[in-house]
Amino acid sequence: MPASIDPSVRPPVRVLKSVRSPQLGNRRDIHVYLPESYGHGRRRYPVVYMQDGQNLSDPRTALAGTWNLDQALELLRGRGVEPIVVGIPHMGPKRVDEYSPFRDTKVGGGGGDDYVAFLVETLKPLVDRRFRTSRIHEETGIFGSSMGGLISLYAFFRHPEVFGFVGAMSPSLWFGGGAIVEVARAAVRCDGRIYLDAGTAEGEATLRNVRRMRRLLTSKGYRLDRTLRCLEDTGGRHSEADWARRLAPALAFLLGKDQTLAGPDKLVAGKTIRS
Repeated sequence: MPASIDPSVRPPVRVLKSVRSPQLGNRRDIHVYLPESYGHGRRRYPVVYMQDGQNLSDPRTALAGTWNLDQALELLRGRGVEPIVVGIPHMGPKRVDEYSPFRDTKVGGGGGDDYVAFLVETLKPLVDRRFRTSRIHEETGIFGSSMGGLISLYAFFRHPEVFGFVGAMSPSLWFGGGAIVEVARAAVRCDGRIYLDAGTAEGEATLRNVRRMRRLLTSKGYRLDRTLRCLEDTGGRHSEADWARRLAPALAFLLGKDQTLAGPDKLVAGKTIRS
């Protein structure tokens, strides 16, 4: 943990209780992490919609550790970056179905369009009504890991008018025979930022898929380290601990403030990350 992070600091959290999704026919509590400065003044803040909300900050609800979101937000705040984070918990056994925009021959799924419709048509309007969110397209983003990374990419490609940036850590690009590649290929390139990563300990197939997506995105005009960052974390695994370590620099890049957190060597918690 970087010395500049005070683990005792906790951002204000508001809970939207039992938010109903007419698209999915279910309800869930939504946790909204507000910047420390939120109670002072009338400014509006950028917003990040994050999947797997149980794993963001509360060890009591996280299955295999948290993303240490509190510490990441404190580190960002110290550099003048203050987003609102909307934590959207998954629905347990329904997680794969909600996070998969296609069916997979072995795993099933395929309910991702309804989940994205919930985000775009129900949740975002609710958050915008309740909180001082930025109405600037470039300051509304979506973020996730693994299957959460897959559905985040899908939402970004399908709704560039809503999401101005996307972060996908160790995304499950293999799902549905790699159908997300064709979605990305067909999508109209927007001016938004994309962050992709993978750990070298996740296996060659994962790295190969991420590199393939990187090549496709650069061929569409995204510029490395300007509108696209694609990183390989030396020794990184498919785990919350590794995603937590990479979270603050990822958000800083997506919010246009990465120069305040990382130099050209792109070091994160002692491990070298390379494009």
